[in-house]
Amino acid sequence: MAKSRNESTSKSVASKASKLLSNPNTSKAVKSVAASALTQARNKKK
Repeated sequence: MAKSRNESTSKSVASKASKLLSNPNTSKAVKSVAASALTQARNKKK
């Protein structure tokens, strides 16, 4: 399934993914999904 170029991860999902990545007890599989979500998150532009 192809992802549309204008879709991105929401702020709340990106925040949760970040917390999962920083937790040492999170499994590698969950960290992989969290990293993928953060990769798709919008970057804040200044």
